[in-house]
Amino acid sequence: MSARCSLVVNGKAVRVSTGDTPLEAALADGVIAPTTGLHGSHLLGQGSNPSPRRAQARLHRAEPVKLSSLRPSKAGESLVFAEVKPAAQARRVGTVTQIAPLGAHVIEVVVTITRRLDLEPGHQVTATFEGFEPIDVSPTLRLDGTTELNELVFHLRLGHACNAVTHALGEEILLGHPVKIKGPVGRGYYRPGGGRLLLVGRETGFAPIWSIARAARYIEPNREIVVVIGASDPLDLYMRPSLDWLKATGVSRITLVADRMRQRPPDVRPGPLTAHLSGLKTTDVVHVAGDTSTVGAVEVLAAGAGARCYPILIPPGL
Repeated sequence: MSARCSLVVNGKAVRVSTGDTPLEAALADGVIAPTTGLHGSHLLGQGSNPSPRRAQARLHRAEPVKLSSLRPSKAGESLVFAEVKPAAQARRVGTVTQIAPLGAHVIEVVVTITRRLDLEPGHQVTATFEGFEPIDVSPTLRLDGTTELNELVFHLRLGHACNAVTHALGEEILLGHPVKIKGPVGRGYYRPGGGRLLLVGRETGFAPIWSIARAARYIEPNREIVVVIGASDPLDLYMRPSLDWLKATGVSRITLVADRMRQRPPDVRPGPLTAHLSGLKTTDVVHVAGDTSTVGAVEVLAAGAGARCYPILIPPGL
């Protein structure tokens, strides 16, 4: 007979067998239930109505569930998460519909595609701007948190010589420029559940971090979140409107870091990013997005603490 113990979830006793995670046990006992939320991410959430008892719940792990759009519900009725299979890679075509500055060296590029692409927060896509080599980029939200279902919003470095696409933005690449999209790619996407969520981004690595943070605040409003964002130049810390929203929703631990001292505001600390990631725990879940050196350094710290780490590599010049 397998060993069992009890724990309390949302004020209810749950029996846990050897090999089960607390989340699986809570789902099986109906203490929490799949729910439909925002922004097209796969998630688990809490519901007031119990789900069916165990049946075959112990025979296999639960399939991931999808967060699509909020469905209208009757008074007193809880939202329900619909279980779906992971999204397969797909192709879309579209055009550039917006190019706007975000900071001294960062611009926002919006590509409107013919049909919605099923992506998780933190996923990347391969974008081929007509006449240029493919690049891996991270879809995100506008700084105010908005986007349309058939829009892909990117944060890119402006005029960087290391990348032909960013160097051509506003010159060869203008509004109406054709783009081919393939995705999702990458494994750094948001996974609900777990301990404290640490979100680390450097430069335009903030793009996937912002989409993960926004989703987490809706899906897991009680989960502790720590955000550390850095840049070489303080002028490239373009994400303050988004960070203000996170603060307003209860994220109190937000750290801004810059390597250069020039024009560094009082609330921006000196780098490197890793100097502000002390106290990692084995229960922490880390998402890091940035250049190779940043991602590698954070991965080493996470591995040393035994924490889970999901890297999102931003190619040079992006």
